[in-house]
Amino acid sequence: MAGRLKGPTGRYGGRSAEERQAERRGRFLDAALRLFGGTPGYRGTTVAALSEAAGLSTRQFYEEFRTLEDVLAELHLQVNGWAEEAVLAAAAEAPEGPLAERASVIFRAYAGNVTADPRRIRITFVEIIGVSARLEEQRLARRSRWVDLICHEAAAAVARGEAEPRDHRLAATAFIGSVNGLLHDWSAGRVDATLDEVVDELVRQLLAILR
Repeated sequence: MAGRLKGPTGRYGGRSAEERQAERRGRFLDAALRLFGGTPGYRGTTVAALSEAAGLSTRQFYEEFRTLEDVLAELHLQVNGWAEEAVLAAAAEAPEGPLAERASVIFRAYAGNVTADPRRIRITFVEIIGVSARLEEQRLARRSRWVDLICHEAAAAVARGEAEPRDHRLAATAFIGSVNGLLHDWSAGRVDATLDEVVDELVRQLLAILR
């Protein structure tokens, strides 16, 4: 399909076309979280099944999206956006030091948000993998934002004299890999530990990188 179908314009039922469009789009994304993040997963979902789960028509789907990949792309950014909001809120409230306390508060905010719904973990760490070159580029770009955030915290810790003054980007990238792998394995039941124990281990790794 060359492009999306044209949606309705004007007001209806006291709501503008933009409000109705946002509501429909939200329903498709909510349904995608259920289907892509659960059963049958992204690769097993059809446009018809997603539309039915959203309580909307396939015509309404094509008014909002071109393909299911577009839905997955937007959902991936949404899930990461929720986690980033939680992290930034925690960082704003966390004390400037000591480093161990600040790192723990910030990282627990991230882990708490991502693991609050196992479907978010599946979207972030599983369903996005191997879909297309476009989504791989998006995944790597989004991961770079997390690396930038860690490097920002590292620079602040260096300024306070709590961290080693060096380029932390390589170490931060390696740490993100550890986070993704361990949280995914924990959510899949392959790690015999509580979430607190998993988070404690990752915080220790983060502090070792910074120090």
